[in-house]
Formats: sequence, structure tokens, C-alpha cells
Amino acid sequence: MRLKIYINLLREGFYFALNALSVNKLRTFLSLLGITIGIFAIISVFTLVDSMERSVRGAFSKLGDDTVFIERMPWAPEPGDAEYAWWKYIQRPSVSKAEQEALRRRLNTAEHVTFISSARRTVEYGNAAVENVAAVAVTEGFENFITVDVARGRSFTLSELEGNRGVCLLGHDVAKSLFGEENPIGKRIKAGGFRCVVIGTLKQEGQGIIGNGADEWAIMPTGFARNILSLNEGRTQIGIRPKPGIDFGAMEQEAIMQMRSIRRLRLNQENNFAMNKSSMLSSSLDDLFGVLNLVGLIIGGFSILVGGFSIANIMFVSVRERTGMIGIQKALGAKRSFILFQFLFESVVLCLIGGAAGLVVIWLLTLAASGLTGFDLILTVKNILTGLGFSAAIGIISGIVPAVTAAKMEPVEAMRSTA
Repeated sequence: MRLKIYINLLREGFYFALNALSVNKLRTFLSLLGITIGIFAIISVFTLVDSMERSVRGAFSKLGDDTVFIERMPWAPEPGDAEYAWWKYIQRPSVSKAEQEALRRRLNTAEHVTFISSARRTVEYGNAAVENVAAVAVTEGFENFITVDVARGRSFTLSELEGNRGVCLLGHDVAKSLFGEENPIGKRIKAGGFRCVVIGTLKQEGQGIIGNGADEWAIMPTGFARNILSLNEGRTQIGIRPKPGIDFGAMEQEAIMQMRSIRRLRLNQENNFAMNKSSMLSSSLDDLFGVLNLVGLIIGGFSILVGGFSIANIMFVSVRERTGMIGIQKALGAKRSFILFQFLFESVVLCLIGGAAGLVVIWLLTLAASGLTGFDLILTVKNILTGLGFSAAIGIISGIVPAVTAAKMEPVEAMRSTA
């Protein structure tokens, strides 16, 4: 019996909410617009930040937890530095191919010691040309540090990686720009003015927050790449991975010791190189995306605040318009809780309608943006529930005072006010 009463109460509350929408459409629309804009602002920022975080973390997760890159610049402030001291880091020498070769001979705990260097160059085929292509020079074992999914053709052989033959792998976007639908395998292109043969193309990775990645690359062995770029300048890395069964920390410490020895650093000198690993970024990324979420919450909060006042105004008007009905309900035995819940539910429904409208707009925009840019934007279930939760909370906050006012009315006074 009690369950039936509450079901009827919910049905009546929903009916009154719809009635409030239809009685004065313009007033209701303008009032709900604040809630819609507020939810749109908050959840759109949450959605964008979540998509950015997923893209960034996904890119670094490919590196694995057992990989370290020796570079000039660290990925995050080093221990002892309160901030990212780029002015200090930039004075360090770049890691070189010779240092990679020395480490490869000396390290007993590492299975792969790979050199990677990159610079921007123009790639040409016939009358077609693509500028600012990332020419990536690699040595043996590079596939352990770079995701290489060959779509057509093949990858490098060991003899090609150790020799100076002009061969290359093209990223999806580069191959498409040069050849269109034509099969590029076996074709000769010019990279930085030097000819090389395309032996394979890579699968499309798609747009990410840190660029198109390998889609914009031309990968080539260092023996050939030294013709078109300086291997020891620009962005250079030495990637290291431990042998099976070897502790990562032990390998890292040996690499630091040997690198210091190669560079002849004294005991009182600090490292002039960075040991970069994916775990360094975890806390920095958490802080960054936490701040971005807070910014979105503040921006949307002001819009929701305005919308909340508008909803409260609607509810006060609704109470005034239904004063006689409230008196009759109370005269027939309706409890205060019944009247309170009736108006509170109406306020929540109105806010949920406004919030749902904002979520629909966000969903449509994510579909359009993903299609146009290729960047994967997803409105997650978590953000949908967050948006609806915010809407319900604003509905409760905005409707509580009008609902309490209605619940406290005396039956006789309520009916007399409309007499």
C-alpha cells in the first residue's frame, strides 16, 4: 500500500514537472538554459580532459614499465629540483650513437640497447612532397621501444639495420600523401634529398593529443639516416630494456654507472643526462589533469549557480500557482512530507531535463569532433552519471526552500488565498 502511494506520488511529481514546462514555455526554457549550459561546461571539460588523459597515458603505456630512455632533457623535474629547470637541462650534451655503442658493449644486465634520433625533413615522390616529416633513425631492437605495426610490406632485416642501405618504413599519413591509393612498396622516394626504397608502411594510429605519432614518421636505419640528419644533435635517445629475469632497478643503476664512466664524470659531479621512464609522469599527469578538472568545475559552477536560481524561481511560481491545490490536499489528509516530496521531485525532474539536454549536446559534439579531427573523444558512462548527479543535486538545492514553504502552508490559509 505504501509503495503504491509513493509510485502515485512520483507519477504526480513527474506530471507537475511536465506541466510546469508546458504552462510557460519561454520562462521554463530560459530557466533550464542555465542548467543546460552549466552541465555542458562541466561535462565537456571532463570529457576533453578524460580523452586527453587516455591518449597521453596510452601513448606512454606502450613503453612498458621496464623501459628507460637516456636523454638530455628529463620528462619531469628531476629529484632535488623544485621545478622543471629547463635552463639547466638544455646545457647538457645530447646522447650520441657512440655512447649507445659503448653502453651496448658494457651493460651486462640489458638485453636491448637501441639508439633513436629524429629530425624534421621533407619527403618527396615524383611531384608530391610532404614537409616536416619526422625522419626517425633507428638501430637494432628499435621495435622494443617504438610501436611498429606493418600494414604493407615488411620491416627491416638485421643486415639493413647494421648497414647503410637506403630503405625506409613510412607512416600511414606520409604514405597516403605521397602515393594516394597506389601501392608504395618498392618505390623510390627522396628523404632530405637522398633516395631510399619504401619496404613497408605502418598501420594508422590516428590523431592523439601529442600528435599523429608514427603516422607522420619515416623510419630508416642510422647507416642511411646519417646522410640526411646529424645523429648526435636534436632529439636523440638511448632505449634500454633488461634481460629476462633481471631486476629493472639493477639494470638502471648499472646504466647510470656506465654512462657516468663513458662521460668521465667525477664523483662530485651530478649526472648530465636524464634517465626517463613512464613512472616519472604518473604524479605529474595526475596533478595536471586534476587542475584541468577543477577549472572545468569552476567554469561550469557559475552557470549552474545561475540556473539553480532560475529553477528556484520557477518552483516559487509553481507553489504560488498551486496554493489552492495544496490547501485541498492538506485538508484531505496529505502530510507535509507528501507536499515536500511532490515539489522537490518536480524541481529535480526539471534539472534532470536540463542536464540531459546538455549531455545530448556534448554527445553530438564528441561525434562531430571525432569525425572531423580523428582524435578519439568519448562521453563516458562515468561523465554521464556525473552530469546527471550534478543536475539532481542542483534540483534538490534549488527546490528545497520552495518545497518547504509549500509543506508548511496551513490548509485554511492556503484555500483562503485563492478564494
